Amino acid sequence: MIFCYIFTGDVRQFSEFYFANEPQDMTVERDVPTMFNCMAIGNPKPTIEWKKDGTFLNLFGEMRRSILNNGSLRFSNIIHNKNEKPDEGLYQCVASVDSLGTIVSRMARLQVACKYISYSSNYGLMLDE
Repeated sequence: MIFCYIFTGDVRQFSEFYFANEPQDMTVERDVPTMFNCMAIGNPKPTIEWKKDGTFLNLFGEMRRSILNNGSLRFSNIIHNKNEKPDEGLYQCVASVDSLGTIVSRMARLQVACKYISYSSNYGLMLDE
């Protein structure tokens, strides 16, 4: 938790600025909706952005991923196949308040679970990517 002081003349004002909810590691199935939770408390209300693998996400015009009003990052579906794994990685929530600064959440890993299909004992197990 981070507490900030704002100096206005001779009077100190105390302002809370912290994460009430940070993203957690998760393993998810492909082609299903999922969400990384994030909520920052501050006055004024913090602006939330997200990083994936250290780079800010540009979600402008994107339909599949969006930042909700509470700051959480929502995926309408997870893409994962043999040649394309754009959603797997390390994510961080970044909260900013102009008068207070910026705080960065813990890193949370998104992994996509493999699906296993079982066939008769003559064929063994087969991995479906």
